Amino acid sequence: MTSSMPSQHEAPPPAEADPAPPLRRSRGSNVVGGVCGGLGRRFDLDPVIFRVVIGVLSVAGGLGLVFYGFAWLLIPLAGEDESEGRRLLMGRVSGASLAALLMALIGCGIFLSTLHSGTVLGFALILSLAVYGSAVWSQRRRVGGETEGRSDTAAGLTVAEAPPETKAPPIFESPSWWKDPIVKDGSTGKIAVGYMWGPHGILDEDGRVNGEVPKPGSQWGPGPSEPGRPAPSVRRSPLSIGGLVFLLALIAGGLGTGLTWDTHPLGTSLQAGLAAALAVFGLGLVVSSFLGRTGFGTVFLTVVTAGLLALATALPDRISTEWVRETWRPASVAAVQPDYELGSGVGTLDLTRLPLPAGTTVTTHVGVGAGQLKVIVPKSAVVKLHAEVGLGDLQLPGAPPGDIDIAPGRDVTRTLTPPAGTAPAGTLDLSLEVGLGQVEVTRAAS
Repeated sequence: MTSSMPSQHEAPPPAEADPAPPLRRSRGSNVVGGVCGGLGRRFDLDPVIFRVVIGVLSVAGGLGLVFYGFAWLLIPLAGEDESEGRRLLMGRVSGASLAALLMALIGCGIFLSTLHSGTVLGFALILSLAVYGSAVWSQRRRVGGETEGRSDTAAGLTVAEAPPETKAPPIFESPSWWKDPIVKDGSTGKIAVGYMWGPHGILDEDGRVNGEVPKPGSQWGPGPSEPGRPAPSVRRSPLSIGGLVFLLALIAGGLGTGLTWDTHPLGTSLQAGLAAALAVFGLGLVVSSFLGRTGFGTVFLTVVTAGLLALATALPDRISTEWVRETWRPASVAAVQPDYELGSGVGTLDLTRLPLPAGTTVTTHVGVGAGQLKVIVPKSAVVKLHAEVGLGDLQLPGAPPGDIDIAPGRDVTRTLTPPAGTAPAGTLDLSLEVGLGQVEVTRAAS
């Protein structure tokens, strides 16, 4: 007769693989914020790999600082549920949250300054994809190995261990408020009290215990004047280093801008100074989390500096640090250059004396980084005009004098014909471009 009962030696089904550990910042394997240690534990890789990659990405475009700063803010520490970003939003500011925020701001500033370099961005993207693929492969390999190991182990187990014997909970014999009856009818009486930390006995309505006023040093510890009472401790506020950090940031910003003022465009020079100041602010916030303290003013100046750095990256490269005045007066068609460029200042293209016979077309381009561009065209010339102003004003013939209208992104294409009663001469094809400032086109009186 065949038994339908399962055999004791039958192997149980293989156990399911444990999920990967949750992503948490490491407490023991941490150099700055424990992000790389947590990534190594999550993906079963050496944290040094992530540290090297983040360091390379930080230097090449700032993406490493952006990633590490936001990861520090969003990933909770091991054993905790709240992240630094949540604490920061709830008003609980700490040195770690400020350091993470500053790191992200510095990374964003460096990243904005390298947007024009496609090679750097391509290298950062390829390296990030390679590390991500390696991490996913390592995690799947670990999960597959653990599943196979558990299957082999489960096949060798024959008898499951019995669960531990249940025990009755301990009996708490001390009286307490939730075990004794509570009088709710408002009648005068005596209530038995038995707090673990307070007086024991019968409590009257006037606060007496067993008819006596409890002594301060009997049940509640030593009295205020007794020798057994410890002396109150006085906490000393850490030394403020906000003023020193601000002074060092000013010096670093001045040096960074001054050393590049004569050899680089205005935007690049400002970026160097602001980046140096931002680095000093960041270092000061990091130091304040271990030694000394900084106030709200330092945090505010850090955010302002990061915003100014982002604006400096948007300045056109043609804006120079030297303000000049330049006037071009070509006397013949052959003398008209195809391009006229000026970094910063006032540029004037005077075509009043340019002989322009009928049927002749002259083409030129004039660009000014920041300042004013004035173009004076002959009275009888037909002007095909294309003008672009990044931020500023555009004045054309026929506009009311003094009508200044500053707006971003001006782009005008227009054909200007000679005044009535004037025989048309040749054609001027003008391309005018100003990054920040004004374009003014006027027609000569004669």
